[in-house]
Amino acid sequence: MNTPGRPAGELTLPADLHRGIEQAGYYPALVADVVATAIAGDQVVSHLVHQETTFDHDTVRRHVTVLVLTPTRLVVAHADDHGADEDAPVATVTATSESIPLTGVRGVMLTHVVADPERYRRGALGHEITVTIGWGSVNRVDLLPATCGDPNCDADHGYEGTVTADDISLRISSVADGEAKLREAMGFAHALQAATAR
Repeated sequence: MNTPGRPAGELTLPADLHRGIEQAGYYPALVADVVATAIAGDQVVSHLVHQETTFDHDTVRRHVTVLVLTPTRLVVAHADDHGADEDAPVATVTATSESIPLTGVRGVMLTHVVADPERYRRGALGHEITVTIGWGSVNRVDLLPATCGDPNCDADHGYEGTVTADDISLRISSVADGEAKLREAMGFAHALQAATAR
């Protein structure tokens, strides 16, 4: 049994979470220790491991994000690498974890992408989803010029917009990530939606 205050190397993760981190293949020992430290022995209700590769000009960068739902918290761990350059002769990885009380989660948004919707079958829920979770650390403001509806009007009506809580957003595709990962993401989103609705 895990007890708070133990070193990360002595903390254990549930087998399926550990396997997900291993399968992501992104410095699994480091990521497992960061996640285990952040969970601090709490029960894992649900989890999602998402590995992503991005291309920044001529640089390939890898990232992994691990979301863990406990009975009282959402734990977010993220790690990404930084290649060697003249300032840092050795490649480094930055790993950060954040713990959010479930009462602090303001919104869970699940966007489904469905190809050929005329042939949609009940229960399929699409070939891609984006899970967006907001807890108030980051807000995005989208502003557009306001209009009055008259196409000939050139008066300044100011701006209108929306403020969206957008602390983390993960896109999971059955094409890129596989059907099993898509189902895992949906399962995690449903568990988090249920937990935050209480």
